[in-house]
Amino acid sequence: MIPPMRSLTAEEYVEAFKSFLDHSTEHQCMDEFNKEQMPNIMAGCHHARHKVEHASLLLRGFLGRSEQDLKMIRILQDVHPGVLIDTEIVEPNPQHVAAYKELVNQAPDLQNVSFIWHQLTSSEYEQQVKEKGTRKKFDFIHMIQMLYRVEDIPNTIKFFHSCLDLHGKLLIIILSDSSGWANLWKKHRDCLPSTDSGHYITSSSITDVLKRLGVEYNVYEFPSGWDITECFIEGDAVGGLMMDFLTGTKDFLGTAPPALRQRLQEALCQPECSSTKDGRVIFSNNLSMIVVES
Repeated sequence: MIPPMRSLTAEEYVEAFKSFLDHSTEHQCMDEFNKEQMPNIMAGCHHARHKVEHASLLLRGFLGRSEQDLKMIRILQDVHPGVLIDTEIVEPNPQHVAAYKELVNQAPDLQNVSFIWHQLTSSEYEQQVKEKGTRKKFDFIHMIQMLYRVEDIPNTIKFFHSCLDLHGKLLIIILSDSSGWANLWKKHRDCLPSTDSGHYITSSSITDVLKRLGVEYNVYEFPSGWDITECFIEGDAVGGLMMDFLTGTKDFLGTAPPALRQRLQEALCQPECSSTKDGRVIFSNNLSMIVVES
């Protein structure tokens, strides 16, 4: 008897997400953005004064993103040598908080950086701030690939934008409208099971919110790819994890009806989703880096 389809647990998602990172250029894409744009962004997110002595960052944690957080902190250190950096991390999963802390403990170049850890979701952090009645202001806030799981996206963006100090910057990294994800969700949504409870949003959804809020922003597009060749190899364990990540479903290939599985695999091969290079199927994972002004 075939077991019923169900959503991934948090632990199962971590495993599937790791498979995605191992076979995609997502982090390399973010590294390119850090190299090309982040120094100027960090240089402009402070009050106009002769010497910056103190900076504050609010980093909304998400699975596997702590390395990117530390890279951004180091860019700030390079742009403003000797600056004291107050960093606050918002991450609901205790295991990820523990791993993040261990990563920080192993980084000897972060002596001028302090960390406050909030084991909370974004909405819980927002509620806590509002209940206290005082709102700390931040020079830089980021939300990297995390708005898909937020219940109220417009109000979440509005809240975190309100936490920016003068000249502060809010960085939102989200899938681009040119990505294969956007085309998959737009044209082949019926191929995806109802078990994935995430929002199917891309950059235009976010810029629409920002336009309604009347705030200034800039969008930077960066190409990224994900080698999904193993998705089409029968019985391949890596391909199974990839399909789990794509659908948010545990053992999708083993529990989905054959017709649904076939339709999704056919959709993934469409040119608006993927390209072929040296016999490999490369799914478009293009990202939009949206920098919002205070």
